[in-house]
Order: sequence, then C-alpha cells, then structure tokens
Amino acid sequence: MTPRTSVSARNRLFVIVSLATALTLTACENSTQPQAEQSATPTGSATATVTPSPSPAYKPADAKGKAENVPVPVLPEAAKANSKEGVEAFARYWFQALSYAYETGDASIVDQISGPNCVLCRGLKDTIKLAWADGKWIAGGTLQTPSVSAKFSPGAESQQATVQVIHLPVTIYKIDGTLYQEPTKGSNRASQMVTKFDANGWTAIDLGLIR
Repeated sequence: MTPRTSVSARNRLFVIVSLATALTLTACENSTQPQAEQSATPTGSATATVTPSPSPAYKPADAKGKAENVPVPVLPEAAKANSKEGVEAFARYWFQALSYAYETGDASIVDQISGPNCVLCRGLKDTIKLAWADGKWIAGGTLQTPSVSAKFSPGAESQQATVQVIHLPVTIYKIDGTLYQEPTKGSNRASQMVTKFDANGWTAIDLGLIR
C-alpha cells in the first residue's frame, strides 16, 4: 500500500510545526531572564516504558473445548531452496501444516502446498473436514517427523523424500463434549513424498505410505 497524506494530516503537521516554533520563540525570550531565575525553573523529561503484551498461551484441545492459540507453521528459509536440504525442509513443513489442520480444522495451508493430483493429500484434507463438521473438534492427532531423508537429482522434474511420521492418537468430540467415536490409535510409519519445484516453490504432488 502507498501511504497518502490527507488534508487533516497536513493540518496536524502545521499545528505541530507551529507549536515547535512557538516553543522555540518562548525559549529565546526566557533566555533574557536572569540566570538565577532561569535555574529556578525545573526542567525534566519523563520516559514512558512500554510493556509488550504477552502472547496468548497455547492450549491443546480436550473434552471441554477446541485447541486455542495454535502456532501457525511458517515456511522456513531452507524450504525455499531447490536443493536436497530444501526438499527435506519442505517435507517437514508440509507435515507441520497437516498437524495444524488436525488441531484447528484449517487445512488451507496444506491445500496451498499440495498439487491437485495428490490423492492422499486430498483424502487427508477431506477426513479432517469431516471430523470438524457440525461443531465437532479433534483432540490430539498432532504429527512429528523425527526423520526426513531426500533423494535429490539436480535437473530432475520431481524429487522424493522419505519421512518418518509419528501420528498421535485422534479423539473426536461432538459439540456437547461427548465422544463422536472411539479414539483412533496413534501410529509410527514411513511415508514417501514426491515434490516438484517451480517459480512458486515446492509442491507435494504425490504422497503414499511405505508398507
């Protein structure tokens, strides 16, 4: 956005300049007073201390309500590079976005960084959408990726990464706080992600489980 100076803003600036000029003139007039009289006039300045507001505390979901103040995943700088490290950083970020979707019901980040032909990506998004429908919410279901290893071939059309994914148990609650279904057990499995790099960065174009 290009800032514009409104008429009122210019008027305020004129007033400020006028006040500054008046104060300068007053100071000059006061300089003619006797030294003793001038020194008797107290001067000083007050420094205001601004205390930053604390960030709202994260609260995981439970039977009493949804998760609160879930940190939004941020794409790391490393994930912007067309390199082995870039593939690995992107794969971690993708699963962080999926974990965020489980906790909040918001899968928009996953949608933005997944290709239209990634069947499992779309299936996971649809599953989360269903779990959050009609006032329901998910407790748990967060994801961890302790191991990510990419096979990078410079100039190749796509790159692959093998990801160890730890998925914590999923509990779905109805709007009244009762269980929607029996909790889903957690898992620790390996996934294979196929990625593609273009002018917009990395995209997950395929995802599958390694059996």
